[in-house]
Amino acid sequence: MKTAIKIQDIRKDFILSHSGAASLKTSLLWWKKAKREKLDVLKGLNLEIPEGECVALIGRNGAGKSTLLSLISKIYKPTSGTIEVNGRIAPLLELGAGFHPDLTGLENILFNGMILGLTRKEVLERTQQIVDFSELHTHIDTPIRTYSSGMLARLGFAIAIHVDADILIVDEVLAVGDYTFEKKCYDFIDSFRKKGGTILFVSHNADTVKRVADRCIWLEDGQVKRDGPTAEIMREYQPDSDSSTTP
Repeated sequence: MKTAIKIQDIRKDFILSHSGAASLKTSLLWWKKAKREKLDVLKGLNLEIPEGECVALIGRNGAGKSTLLSLISKIYKPTSGTIEVNGRIAPLLELGAGFHPDLTGLENILFNGMILGLTRKEVLERTQQIVDFSELHTHIDTPIRTYSSGMLARLGFAIAIHVDADILIVDEVLAVGDYTFEKKCYDFIDSFRKKGGTILFVSHNADTVKRVADRCIWLEDGQVKRDGPTAEIMREYQPDSDSSTTP
């Protein structure tokens, strides 16, 4: 089976600066040297995800899940190691990421579609489908700074699924949608999987993980703690919890 994503010895560090200054003025006058701290988020992580697999990343806050998705989506560069991606990625990460707040929903469809690799003509041809999927007809000509989190999720997901992606990267964004829209998204995910699409997602909702994922990767302290079939990993991850408990 062809590999969709291959990650070899990925490390990601962030440098945090603690100057003690609370404003620009005090930072200019601050006489002490800023204290710098290195935060090791990912520590030599190795993963391989075959084409057509749906994989959930689980773990406590700070385990490195969102950072890993951002590295795969080329939002961050790794400190060291390599990431090989075979196919077009559609990332759906932070709410509103990539959107311009002062542009309308319609203008942001064009803007984001082209960022994700479509030509202007291709975006225009798919605009009505995107609007129909998002169900934002009455708001599509208003600036997205007026949108609620649920509306942003609708628009972001609708754009991401119409760019002919081979790999869908999703970070918890469906959690803000209403039940009807959430069901529509899951129906698309099921269809996307049947067509051979690859999905890598982060969720803190156990029901979502169990319903959608073929495989579960448990991250802890920047490394893979467990990797295997979803049911098996989730039993270990939350041994005393029922299905309604969030991981």
